[in-house]
Amino acid sequence: MFDLTGKRGLIMGVANDRSIAWGIASAMAEAGADLAFTYQGEAFGKRVEPLAASVDSTLLVDVDVSDDASLDAAFARLAVEWETIDFLVHAIAFSDKAELTGRFINTSRENFKNSLAISCYSFIDVARRAAPLMANGGTLLTLTYQGSNRVTPYYNVMGVAKAALESSVRYLANDLGPDGIRVNAISPGPMKTLAGAAIGGARKTFKHTDANAPLRSNATLAAVGGTAVYLASDAGACTTGEIIRVDGGYHVLGMPQPENL
Repeated sequence: MFDLTGKRGLIMGVANDRSIAWGIASAMAEAGADLAFTYQGEAFGKRVEPLAASVDSTLLVDVDVSDDASLDAAFARLAVEWETIDFLVHAIAFSDKAELTGRFINTSRENFKNSLAISCYSFIDVARRAAPLMANGGTLLTLTYQGSNRVTPYYNVMGVAKAALESSVRYLANDLGPDGIRVNAISPGPMKTLAGAAIGGARKTFKHTDANAPLRSNATLAAVGGTAVYLASDAGACTTGEIIRVDGGYHVLGMPQPENL
């Protein structure tokens, strides 16, 4: 039911083997999908190449999502290699690390614009380019976090960016639904990733959610990957515009568990 055999997709945002994007990619490959990968710059390319090779992928494209020409070239190449794609995974976000430790009120104009452009607008930008390649319908997936709707220490401007991203998911789902394209976001809890480590107090946050979530566990790469496989598979055919939480149930809590009050 969750078979992706014969489906092709683009994975954007793998940084290393602990990336959420890699958890998704490896699960999709195991389910039978053929994958292409993007990376930004030579350093990340060297990290992604062996991971791509491990899932028999040779299609890697250098992309800067803040540059229209770079995006155009990437999707033009993808169209040459593959006439159609069935899914795209957007796992790209960025904010100045210095502004993820202090107060939100001190967010600079430049970092606000940059954070929203890379963390939110880039999803719209790639969706517009990917949609013509989904002639038979398809799935667009992105990643968010509960800091979008609940204040989370030091998440700051990224919370605003993720709120905008989640709203974009709903608007894109409505725009692309008539074309048979589903648009969803996965919202894991805190995870030990390169991106997560940039946020102030990351270790304390991870320990707190791990101890208090109803399942007493944070999300695993396998759990997030499995959710992505479901959404991209035929089993997810009627799911769109959703924010799927994979956080051990932490989002349902109003207070910590009694033993941790």
